[in-house]
Amino acid sequence: MARPAKRDAVLATAKRLFYRDGIRATGIDRILDEAGVARMTLYNHFAGKDELIAAALQERSGEFRAWLQAEVEQRATDPRERLLAVFDVVGDWIRGERAGQGFAGCAFIKAAAEYGDSDDPVHRLAAGHKAALRSDLAALARAAGAAQPEDLAARLLMLVDGAIVTAQVSGDAAAALWARELAGLLLASELPPAAP
Repeated sequence: MARPAKRDAVLATAKRLFYRDGIRATGIDRILDEAGVARMTLYNHFAGKDELIAAALQERSGEFRAWLQAEVEQRATDPRERLLAVFDVVGDWIRGERAGQGFAGCAFIKAAAEYGDSDDPVHRLAAGHKAALRSDLAALARAAGAAQPEDLAARLLMLVDGAIVTAQVSGDAAAALWARELAGLLLASELPPAAP
């Protein structure tokens, strides 16, 4: 069953504003005004702002992970090369080359910072997104022959997140290149030698 267009308009507007301006700084009235819908439309689809936040973060997580996977698979077939391609894709995103999405940092790092209590539902959603990305990286590491794929994935995710934060704070898009170089060194020490 297709989702109603007005629900999609509210959700798309909330995702855009939450990402660009922050979750706490974005009020319901602003979302409704920019989406061009009445307040009743929001409450017909979401119990309130908390439910809208959760829906926005869940949808963003799914979209981001699907986009990242598709881009990585398009760029490389070898599992080791796919692990490095993650950094190429992140670099494109940092440089603003992701279609329809300018770079304003990681929505989930920002959400976790806004909602610092680890028991807060928003913080848990952000942590869940990072855990899912770590799992995706572990699957690639396992396919590449890593002896400890979960550990390798955690370190690679740290490099990805470090590149994102560095680029957001400093504006230096080279952060993804630096992270890729470090990832290459890490893979050289953690993976079996590449076949000649």
